Amino acid sequence: MAIQWFPGHMHLTKKAITERIKDIDVVIEVLDARLPGSSANPLLADITGHKPTLKVLNKQDVADPERTGQWLQWYDARPGTRAVALDASEPAPARKLIDACHLLAPNRGGLAKPMRVLICGVPNVGKSTLINTLSNKRQAKTGDEAGITKLEQRIVLADDFYLWDTPGMLWPRIIVPESGYNLAASGAIGRNAYDEELVALELLRRLQQHYAPLLEARYKLGLPPGAVAQMHDEDLLEAIGRKRGAVLGGGRVNLQKTAEIVMTDFRAAILGRITLETPSEFEAWMAQGLAQDAVRQAKKDARSRKSKSAPPPGEAPGQGADAAPD
Repeated sequence: MAIQWFPGHMHLTKKAITERIKDIDVVIEVLDARLPGSSANPLLADITGHKPTLKVLNKQDVADPERTGQWLQWYDARPGTRAVALDASEPAPARKLIDACHLLAPNRGGLAKPMRVLICGVPNVGKSTLINTLSNKRQAKTGDEAGITKLEQRIVLADDFYLWDTPGMLWPRIIVPESGYNLAASGAIGRNAYDEELVALELLRRLQQHYAPLLEARYKLGLPPGAVAQMHDEDLLEAIGRKRGAVLGGGRVNLQKTAEIVMTDFRAAILGRITLETPSEFEAWMAQGLAQDAVRQAKKDARSRKSKSAPPPGEAPGQGADAAPD
């Protein structure tokens, strides 16, 4: 199942960023440290790629620290890019972002050449919380759901430092299925755009592969060591539902309710410090997604060529106006 979500206000955001970027010195892209590759918007990269970029891996306090280190190295290796990890609600690390922006654009600063920064990211990565921390004011709305911010805002952090906040934006077509599931599990995608049970099953598969002890510790299923990692994901979801009392009449497990429990536990970091992807995993997913997308585009182009070359309905080949005379 492909997960897609690009409501109308995101199209307007794309237009606004395309126009604003002409006057911007540095781009801050806020990422979710639990999915640093999947939460990086390729559409934003296309629009802002020529500008120095600071990648902020937010929510690092609930992410796997070893994997966070791998992602920081991965992003720092890119030209014109710096990466930092932080918890947006903590003032001291957040204020370091101002210094990082000056390192990326050392010729900007002072009233004559104020620093102009665009902050962007997918929904629900903590961007608004970061802005409120930076400015020491509640200037941006926050909430644990996708799509809180709807309008562009200009925020003055200092006399010579201007910050433009933009609404959270995804991209029109997610070609990496794993990224779609990870974004949905994190809360970056509106709930009406995906099946919660399917997303919970994909999430459990990832957790079984890398964090099975955390699942056992949270849900206390009473299974032998290593058993959780070997279970079928549907059996695991049902076992969690029974343990948590999500049972319907006749003893059937309420899988919808159980899926909500699992995703809520992940989003609230009750399961522990988790990162759903490594740089090497994400690169492999992306390579496969690009290859499949190339095949899809080739088929689409072939259908288009065939449609253009086909005669109008009711007209046999060779009988059109341009047919050669006998």
